[in-house]
Amino acid sequence: MLADTSIRAVRDSDRASLVQIWERSVRATHHFVTETDIENLRRLVAVELHGNSLDLWILADANDAPLGFVGIANDKIEALFLDPVAHRRGGGRRLVAHVQTLRGGALTVDVNEQNDSARAFYESLGFEIVGRSDLDDAGRPVPLLHLRRPKPSVIQRHEHS
Repeated sequence: MLADTSIRAVRDSDRASLVQIWERSVRATHHFVTETDIENLRRLVAVELHGNSLDLWILADANDAPLGFVGIANDKIEALFLDPVAHRRGGGRRLVAHVQTLRGGALTVDVNEQNDSARAFYESLGFEIVGRSDLDDAGRPVPLLHLRRPKPSVIQRHEHS
């Protein structure tokens, strides 16, 4: 587990480091993405992370430096990336729990079909596949799985029955 971490709202001074965290995370986990893809996506990710379309929350270390982030729009997790040094240490679970606290109801997320670890992560948190697309949001031939988790009261009843 990650000790001495906190979750806080993004600050403008965080935004450049979030792009770096995104890139390190993608390089560590998205083995199906090419170098050209990363270079092309980096620009788009930077624009998105510097804009206001996502509600961004930071997992910060003891020195208040970002270790990861989650971006949400309505009830959808649009982005969740952790620096590789923070992988598999509970930070992703904490960020999803924070989103659940903020939103309260059902949550959705899309994951790349080839990203088995992301799919397993979300499924371990109660998300279920509810659909599939052959193309990603940009129209590229990168299949996406659409996952959904019911609101917590439904999860709790199901786990205790």
